[in-house]
Amino acid sequence: MKKEDLLKLAYKIKYARDLKELSQEQLSEKSGVSINTIRTLEQGVGNITLKNLYKIAEVLELNLGIINNKEL
Repeated sequence: MKKEDLLKLAYKIKYARDLKELSQEQLSEKSGVSINTIRTLEQGVGNITLKNLYKIAEVLELNLGIINNKEL
């Protein structure tokens, strides 16, 4: 994934988390994804597995189509 795409995904995940009024810690607990993975995802650095992305999207009630979608 290109850096630009990672940054867009990071913004969308953080935005959705903020809308749900969840902290990174709460998202970690609800999704079963480590806090470090969530932090690096939201910073737009590193990579995330599809499995972990699915877990996060499920908690945030997001369609995985957000990866290629310009809108949230």
